[in-house]
Amino acid sequence: MPVKDYTIQHEKLAQAVQILNEQNVDAWMTFVRETRLTNDPALGLVLGEDMTWHSAFIVTKTGKKIAIVGRYDGDIVKAVGAYDEVIGYDQSIKPALLDALGKLNIRQIAVNYSESDAAADGLNVGMYNSLKRYLEGTQYELISAEEVLNHLRGRKSPGEIARIRSAVKLTEQIVESIGDFIKPGLSELQISDYIHGLFKENSVTPSFTPTVNTGPESSMGHGGPKGDLKVAPGHVVHIDLGVVLKEYVSDIQRIWYVAKSGETSVPEPVQKAFDAVRKAILAAAAVLKPGVQGAVVDDASRASIIASGYPEYKHAVGHHIGRTVHDGSTLLGPRWERYGNSPYGIVEAGNIFTLELGVMVEGYGIVSLEEDVLVTDNGLEWVGAPQTEVMVLRS
Repeated sequence: MPVKDYTIQHEKLAQAVQILNEQNVDAWMTFVRETRLTNDPALGLVLGEDMTWHSAFIVTKTGKKIAIVGRYDGDIVKAVGAYDEVIGYDQSIKPALLDALGKLNIRQIAVNYSESDAAADGLNVGMYNSLKRYLEGTQYELISAEEVLNHLRGRKSPGEIARIRSAVKLTEQIVESIGDFIKPGLSELQISDYIHGLFKENSVTPSFTPTVNTGPESSMGHGGPKGDLKVAPGHVVHIDLGVVLKEYVSDIQRIWYVAKSGETSVPEPVQKAFDAVRKAILAAAAVLKPGVQGAVVDDASRASIIASGYPEYKHAVGHHIGRTVHDGSTLLGPRWERYGNSPYGIVEAGNIFTLELGVMVEGYGIVSLEEDVLVTDNGLEWVGAPQTEVMVLRS
């Protein structure tokens, strides 16, 4: 059996120390139990394994890393090789936790709760109450780790970037196979079944349930494929899909036009919509660089699609991808209450976002694109090849 690779966990813990110093936070703790039932999204970054009993993973701005876990989980944590101390206990974590904290020169402890970012909100109420009870009468102040985790999840390490590139590359190969498969008469459900078959052939799982749309009767959004909606000449076929490969994901959208007999070019309404959608994505890409607020990127694409004569989309133009398809941190979205503080976050080098939006074209179907992009010190890099023209399917 191959030895598990914990390179990414080592990379992320090193980043965590740097971020704690930037934020001037004494320590960060991920506090979990029974993680197959109630997993904290941060656990994959700091450990990459499941825990059973109450477990505390502590990182300090001085670089000290301590794991306090149930006796029978100790060997698992030691195998990761990322912690200076692995402390086991039997009856209660409290004595070991207080003893370990007492040896550290700390006051503030950031813990994983957030009102704005689900990826930073892994500490459930029960565990938070337990932690407060354990620390009652001590000098420790519990604060939100939202800012720590926003930077940690957003700044992709070299290992994370490499895995996302691989996931995108495989997804592009799957898209090519889908294009060869689509033909008039196939239902959305049949195409979806084919996509799931490709996932199985490539030994991957979907990062979300793939969306398949054909024609003007198919609805935008995350609805399931329909068995009674079938590909026909004159339809736009739209697919939104991604894979999970070595714990990291892709997320792209592609469209095809199914030509009618004798058609030599893409119909003007479809081409116009495609050009407008791509223009809006490029408008977002033009301002997506380190130091820019997420909402400003959304402003650019939203203004572009409206100027092209289409209604504004009802979502963010972009989100992080990483271990999940909506990976938390800064959102490239509008300043809407439902998004909390996420659109006010600042873009950083190492962020990997989607850029996505679409429009419904009357009589033809959904024209929607989604690209994955890496933010660099100088701007952005397309992760994979963006769709630059309407793909045409002919009988």
